[in-house]
Amino acid sequence: MLLCDGNRYLQTIEGPPDALDRVWESIRHDPRHGSIEILSEHMVPARLFSGLDMQLCCRDGRRARSPAGSSGPALLVDHIPAAAGFALAGDDSRLNALIGDLVNDGWVGDALVRYLLEPTARMLGDAWLADECSEIDLTIGLSMLQLAGHAVQSRGSADKIRKSRYSVLLATAPGEPHLLGPSLLGDMFNNAGWTVDIAFPGSDEALARQLRSQRPDAVDIALSDALPRHHALARLRETVTKCRGAPDELVVVSVGGRLFAEAAATALTVGADHARTSAAGTSVRLAQLIEQRRMGS
Repeated sequence: MLLCDGNRYLQTIEGPPDALDRVWESIRHDPRHGSIEILSEHMVPARLFSGLDMQLCCRDGRRARSPAGSSGPALLVDHIPAAAGFALAGDDSRLNALIGDLVNDGWVGDALVRYLLEPTARMLGDAWLADECSEIDLTIGLSMLQLAGHAVQSRGSADKIRKSRYSVLLATAPGEPHLLGPSLLGDMFNNAGWTVDIAFPGSDEALARQLRSQRPDAVDIALSDALPRHHALARLRETVTKCRGAPDELVVVSVGGRLFAEAAATALTVGADHARTSAAGTSVRLAQLIEQRRMGS
């Protein structure tokens, strides 16, 4: 977020601490900048500008604009309110027609998941938090997105990692009722050639038993893609600790959900190796972490 008033600027920058340190060093040493004053620097539970390109807002009333090259995702973002409306209404035919048109226009699965389906899930969560829909409406809406995501992935094609080279257990956090994340990930990992199992454990012990039994290379533990779940952090930390102690060999632990999409650095607070900001690209990142783990063992 950048505000401009003549030659004076006010900017908010957010992200993982290490990345912010690099950005700040670049800003601080740039000779075009002077008299820089830090008004506030603190950790936040979630991003304020999640999923948005940096916007420029000038006091003279010029229209806000996005950086060059960002128009593609912005086109998908424009469809989020319509997708949310169709999902909340349980109108799968219109939702699928919308997504079918986008696929026909050349949009691929990863982009549709990252810039349309996942943000739509967060919009559904906002509607529930604002008491604009019931819990049943939210559940039906997420189910609609889950089916739409499956249709998107079944149409797409992905470069295969060698079949069964890696294995992953996709699990909801114990007690988490929202299943969108594991569903999207399941299709993506299958397309990438992984051996995939999905679990909906009722307790940390149940999840640990499944890890000991199946011995996957990685486990992804998902919170809701619709609701922030800030209160679940301490509980999730206990779950990750149990997962660490379950298999004989260390397993790569990934976490996901709206909480991490809006504040990826939160992964450090629960002891995970990776926090996915989106289901898109997760199979590639976990494969890298698995290889690093194997080389280090």
